[in-house]
Parts: sequence; C-alpha cells; structure tokens
Amino acid sequence: MPKSIQSIQPPLKFIPPRFNAVILQIARWLLPVMLRLRLRPWLPAGIIQIEAKNAEVLAQLYQQFQAGKIRFLLAFRHPEVDDPLCMFYLLSRIVPQVARQQGIRLQYPVHSHFLYDRGMTLWAGDWLGWFFSCLGGVAVRRGKRLDRQAIQTARDLFANSNIPIAVAPEGGTNGHSGVVSPLEPGVSQLGFWCVEDLAKAQRPETVLIVPIAIQYGYVNPPWAKLESLLRKLEAKSGLPTSSIENSTDPLAEIYHQRLHRLAEHVISEMEEFYRRFYHKDLPTISDRDLNFRLHRLMDTALQVPEQYFNIQAKGNFIDRCRRLEEAGWSYIYREDVEDIGALSPMQRGLADWIAQEADLRMRHMRLVESFVAVTTKYIQTHPTVERFAETTLIIFDMLSRISESNMPARPRLGWRKAKITVGEPISVTERWQNSQGDRQATRRATSQLTQDLQVTLEQLIS
Repeated sequence: MPKSIQSIQPPLKFIPPRFNAVILQIARWLLPVMLRLRLRPWLPAGIIQIEAKNAEVLAQLYQQFQAGKIRFLLAFRHPEVDDPLCMFYLLSRIVPQVARQQGIRLQYPVHSHFLYDRGMTLWAGDWLGWFFSCLGGVAVRRGKRLDRQAIQTARDLFANSNIPIAVAPEGGTNGHSGVVSPLEPGVSQLGFWCVEDLAKAQRPETVLIVPIAIQYGYVNPPWAKLESLLRKLEAKSGLPTSSIENSTDPLAEIYHQRLHRLAEHVISEMEEFYRRFYHKDLPTISDRDLNFRLHRLMDTALQVPEQYFNIQAKGNFIDRCRRLEEAGWSYIYREDVEDIGALSPMQRGLADWIAQEADLRMRHMRLVESFVAVTTKYIQTHPTVERFAETTLIIFDMLSRISESNMPARPRLGWRKAKITVGEPISVTERWQNSQGDRQATRRATSQLTQDLQVTLEQLIS
C-alpha cells in the first residue's frame, strides 16, 4: 500500500512490454533467491513446496503452440500476491521437467506474457514496472473503462507473439484459496478477438483458454502463531484478549468463537464510525446477522467516496472498487495538467488539496477491497486452519490500514505449500464458429464462456 498522497502527481504513463531474453534468463537463475527474499524461508514461513497437477497438459500445449498449431491464454486463479512467483516456477521449472520426462521437445523460452495492475508500481516502485516489462508484462489500469493501449497491446501479443499470455480473470486477489471471485469478461473477450484476428489474417491456429487453479496450505497447522496474531488483533481493536489455556473445546471451535467475536466487535466499531461521522443510517441489529451487517457496512463504506466523486453505485463490490480507484487516480495523477511546475502557487495548492482528499476518500474503498469474498460460511463449511488464517490475515490488513501510517508486511504464520492444478483447455475457436455472423450471438457466447470458466475454476479448487 502506498504512503499517503500529499501532492498532485504526474499522469500514470503506459508501460509497454519490452521482453528481454537475457533478463528472463537472469530471473530464472535467481528464482530460488527471489523465492527466499519474497517468502522469507529462513523464518518458519514461506512456501517450501510447489506441486503441479496435469502439468503435462501445458507441456503438450507449448509444443503445439511452438509448432504454429494453436494460440492459448493461461487463465489463472489469483488468491494471493504469491501467485506470480508460483506461475513463474510452474513455467520455468515444472513444465520443462515434465516435458523432458515425457520426451516432449520444447524450444526456449517456456514463458508467457502477462497482465499486471498498473497500481503495483505505486507501492513497489518504478523498478517493478521496468522488471515486469522486461519479462513481457503489460501494465493495465483495472478501473479504466477502456485502457486502449493495454488492451490493444494484449490483443496483439495474444495473436502474434512467440509466447502465450497469462491473465488473472478475477482481476485481483481476494485472499481466499477456496473461493473464486466473479470473473471479469476481459479474458473471454480477448479470446474472441484473437479468433477474429486470426481469421482476418487467414491463419489456421485454434485459440484456447487454459484454466489454472492455485491453492495454498500449511505444512504444519500454525495454531500457536494464529493464537498470537489473534491476541494482537484483539488488543489493537480494543477487545480484552482471550485465552485458550483452560478451554476443553476443540481448537477449531475455540478459534471460530474468537474470530466471530473479533469480527462482530470490529463491525460494530465501524458501524458507529459511519453513523457518527458520515451520518449514515445503520440501524442496530442482532450480531447473528453478521454476513448482512458486513455487506451493509461495505456498501456504506463505498457510498462515502462514491458521493464525493459523484459516481453511481453500479455492479458488485469489485466493480464499484474499480471505478472508485480510477476516479481517485484521475484526481491525483492529473492527465489534464501538462506541466505541474507551471502551475501558480494557488493552483498548485488547490491541486495538492484535491489529491490529498482523493487519497483519503479512496481509503474507504481499500477497506472494502480486501473483504469482497469474506463470509461466515467460508469457515463454517470447512473449518480448516488455512481458512482461519486467511480470514484473520484479512482482518489484520484492515486494522493495519486504519491504525498504521505505513502498511506493515503481513505476518507469516508458518511453512506453506502451493498446489497448482491445470484444467482442460476450452476451445474459443469452436464457440466463435458457432456464433459467427451474429453480434448478439457473439455477445452471448462471450458471456457464456466467462460463466463456464468460472465454473471450471471453482471445480478445480473444490
């Protein structure tokens, strides 16, 4: 998360991909170090095991791609920020290894272009944009109604590059290995555009979308560290800390009660905050309706910046967050100001004032952004330590955004393992042929493809 914005900023320029095979090879060599630095395995935390199921499917697809028979897009689940490294490991280590075992000859590089959020460079630094660009990444502004440069670049790469492209159809992380957020239509649209571009060029390749699921688990259940984290969150929220020392209840039941108590307290505090200082009508209801109260609170939190930016509340929470992010950026990263240095002191002061206020309003949206997939059913249906940890870490993010001037790194609870599952490819070409010549039919086919991809990803993690 970036520091507080105090002044007007220059426009966010498009970062074009500048694929560099040398940088890619260096990144491959440094992958073990990158994993150590990112995931801190010298502590009892980090990912120490990555396994892939059906990786032979990808090996065969790369062989066909390199032979000029197919084009494909990797549609991968994006539950956490660790996913790109896991995908990089899959393509650079696991797929080549499986190919060798099965006698499949692949040309270098076994790699992919990818889309990434332009906002990542705001909190990580400009170096990340350069690095991702050299690896073939395309920066996209998620909330922009039509990021023409990014979309056109991705479309061209999908149809013409010598490597495939990877996209997270959820558009962002939701912090849940066991829940797929509603998919955005961009992946399906890219697929149909690719078929159209190939048809215009009279090229015979078949276009495919390959669903890929990523899930995380703990090598050993980190109940002790979860206990410590819960104590800290209880203290930070103003609750008396609980103890499990004398309890005879099962661990899962104890933590479910404590997490429910913490969530109810935090929601109550936030409800009072919006009642008192933003004059919102939030009638007091029973804490048994925790899901309803959470979603009502999220809706209320988004209303605050929506009213400020004069934006109508349309779509689901993810849609609303995307639009608010773009609205806030338009107040901060001013495309209408050609030269910030040419502004008069008064103009500069007003521009800084607007940037600061926009940043403050966007913080309401950031609180909601982390909770788009949170429900009490997530733990009730499968009370695993992983689901307790995911939910607790989301609450940690929220309390940190409120109480810390700079967003601290998430605590690591224990050694983790990642499981990557490659699904069966979905033919976009076949669907396009069935709807060819009818614009309405093409729209329906695009929507149906998005729904089918959603179902497939959900099945892969079930």
